[in-house]
Amino acid sequence: MLTISSAGEMAAVVREARRSGKRVGFVPTMGALHPGHLSLVHTARAQSDVVVTSIFVNPAQFGPKEDFSKYPRTFEKDSGVLAAAKVDYIFAPSVEEMYPKDASTWVEVEGISDKLDGKSRPGHFRGVTTVVSKLFNIVQPDLAFFGQKDAAQVAIVRKMVRDLNFDVHIVVCPTVRENDGLAMSSRNVYLNPEQRKQATVLYRALMRVQLLVDRGERNAAKLIAAGKQVIAEEAAVRLDYFEIVDNDTLDPVTTVSGGALVAVAAHLGETRLIDNIVFPKRRT
Repeated sequence: MLTISSAGEMAAVVREARRSGKRVGFVPTMGALHPGHLSLVHTARAQSDVVVTSIFVNPAQFGPKEDFSKYPRTFEKDSGVLAAAKVDYIFAPSVEEMYPKDASTWVEVEGISDKLDGKSRPGHFRGVTTVVSKLFNIVQPDLAFFGQKDAAQVAIVRKMVRDLNFDVHIVVCPTVRENDGLAMSSRNVYLNPEQRKQATVLYRALMRVQLLVDRGERNAAKLIAAGKQVIAEEAAVRLDYFEIVDNDTLDPVTTVSGGALVAVAAHLGETRLIDNIVFPKRRT
């Protein structure tokens, strides 16, 4: 495994691999890797000849009052984990490498970036789509792997790929959970033991909705109310949103059917967590 910090060197290495007919898989991360990230890496390894994983804590997607400075940075540990997973290259650029001082270009997917997390975190998805587009241009992957936990991000990146004609296929991998259902996240380390127990309410709320849908309920308003009722059982949890939307457009739906995304975000102390479930579209 080789670690590369130069965008030019990374691009040259990948060009040579593609020239040799190799399929390049790419897993973009901000480090602080957990089994959720590794599930993406293992899927990339199974579907690709060359696997590139980026580690870059992207300042452009953090708001002024968010946790950029304290976001966990565990590069040495992450490198060992990725070497064991047989990753071929780590791309670990500096902020200066990704954002030169005179850079003034942004990529923004209008009409969708202000929904769900974008509504709560203005400018967040502009930072995400800008850095992902830069990474795609540098790494030139055939396949890029994202987690279902970040469903809004996935929808926005997919639209960006379509709109800008990126020659990359987006592969979405299932959310990886702890034994009690909590979605794995790099931010889970911020939770104290009591908050860690309380955090499971997000998954319990989603499972309440799943149960009601399985029993035949399709009215989105009633399902949202039921989910919020579960969240309210934990007084320390501050709900950001609980919504049911179309998985592709992130527009609210009134009736739950295939392609509906049930998404929740909430705060425990200083920590913001997200989770979701999606009802798959029926194959015809």
